[in-house]
Amino acid sequence: MTGTARTRASAAQGAAHGAPRDAHWAPGDQILWRYRDSAPGLAGPVHICRPVTVVQDTDELLAVWMAPGTECVKPVLADGTRVQDEPLATRYTAPRTTVTARWWGTGVLKLARPGDPWSVWLFWERGWQFRSWYVNLEEPRARWSGGVDSEDHFLDISVRPDRSWEWLDEDEFAQAQRVGLLDAARAERVRAAGRDAVDLIRAWGAPFSDGWQDWRPDPSWEIPVLPGDWDRTPAYMTS
Repeated sequence: MTGTARTRASAAQGAAHGAPRDAHWAPGDQILWRYRDSAPGLAGPVHICRPVTVVQDTDELLAVWMAPGTECVKPVLADGTRVQDEPLATRYTAPRTTVTARWWGTGVLKLARPGDPWSVWLFWERGWQFRSWYVNLEEPRARWSGGVDSEDHFLDISVRPDRSWEWLDEDEFAQAQRVGLLDAARAERVRAAGRDAVDLIRAWGAPFSDGWQDWRPDPSWEIPVLPGDWDRTPAYMTS
């Protein structure tokens, strides 16, 4: 590990355990991007945790890079089966646990504006051939000293390089409502957020118009390490 990497890792470790920090993270800082299981008010346990490297953190935008090979936490069924392989009827009611696994394929650039009920992810094929944007509808991210926490809202939008788009996971969104993970009022708020995101896509506003598909990570960045206390309970701060 280089001296710069050691410094960044040490700073991130201190921040993760509540050490004071500036209002924004610096490029190269390593933080955690986490999702809590569906429960009101971010009260559910963390079931997705992804160590990421900060690309940019301003009052307008948080951009982070999840590198290929990053060790992450993800949910699986109690018997180890992938959640996606469970029939839809029992996908959200079957017992679950969490496991660690390396992120396969190419990396992911995640962009989030404070207060937006979604984040925008960029995907590439190998050789940096840009593939698509992905709008992940989610709870506005709650910041804490070691990263950000959110809650996934099941419904997503895929945006192609030609600016065409389509809804994704509408079946899972409907099933989440059937089993009580989203009540009618909350589901309508998610739908409204999705419509706002579609308006943004049609207008080709930021971040789609900002050229992020041409961005590349700093080659000196090392893959962040998943900490042993990845599921710790933080004190949230104002975004």
